[in-house]
Amino acid sequence: MSDPALPDLSGVSKAVENPEKAANFLAEHGPDMLARAGQIVLIVVIAFVLRFLLHRMIDRICNVRGENKVPLLLRPLRERAPDALGPLLSERRAQRAKTIGSVLKSVTSLLVLGTAAVTVLGQLGIQMAPILASVGVVGVAVGFGAQNLVKDFLSGMFMLMEDQYGVGDIVDLGEAVGTVEAVGLRVTTLRDLSGTVWYVRNGEILRVGNFSQGYAVAVVDLPIAHSTNVAQAAELAGETANRAIQQAPLSADVLAEVEVLGVERVTSEAVTLRLTVKVRPGRQWAVQRALRAQVKAAFDDAGFEAPFALGRGNL
Repeated sequence: MSDPALPDLSGVSKAVENPEKAANFLAEHGPDMLARAGQIVLIVVIAFVLRFLLHRMIDRICNVRGENKVPLLLRPLRERAPDALGPLLSERRAQRAKTIGSVLKSVTSLLVLGTAAVTVLGQLGIQMAPILASVGVVGVAVGFGAQNLVKDFLSGMFMLMEDQYGVGDIVDLGEAVGTVEAVGLRVTTLRDLSGTVWYVRNGEILRVGNFSQGYAVAVVDLPIAHSTNVAQAAELAGETANRAIQQAPLSADVLAEVEVLGVERVTSEAVTLRLTVKVRPGRQWAVQRALRAQVKAAFDDAGFEAPFALGRGNL
């Protein structure tokens, strides 16, 4: 059903065959057609201008204006980025803001241009109810077919807004463990210790273990022989470790004193002592290696026997 306010365009072909009828048709309906054409042009112009201004505003709130500056877009959101990231902190913030900004741009374009299209079709007298019904059916079908893609995008949005991890973080995503190199709406990219690059779909991430938020704990296990005096070994290990963390380069990474937890386990081969120390995020592995070397040297100087190795007597 056509809009009664619109001219009957079926008479255009007949009017063209007859110049007099054409003149009468233009005289009768020309002003209305010109008015509607002007309204359509105005709607299109306003839509594109509004879209441009909204995109410009999104760009302004997403830009990082200086080193260690937080973009306006991220200020209302929670940020867990540690200061330990150093120069990577700005890259992390910039990528996070850019990704969220791209989503906002897509949403604003869809809303503005979609509203303009519906308004233009209304000016042309086209009934929108059948079209919207058809679009709804197609949307449901596409939604079922692309539900994994939608799941990836929604998961990526929540991860970015909650700042679960970002560029430079060391994370455990289940099947892959490594340093995050990029965080997108659909895929997270990280590189493991062997240099392999992993592309993990956001919708498949069920849990995230982040080693780079707040602080980390360096756990040092020290095996000693059964004949060794455990109390003396624990005292020596604690003194050696506390002395080591007060010197460079460990002093820059350690946040608290070493705690000697005592005997962690006893096996047929050795007795294992455990030390722990709170360190900057991501530095626990380097601290563990350094403390093991220092305590091992102290044990050798003290004459502590090495743990018993199975099969050593058969060699």
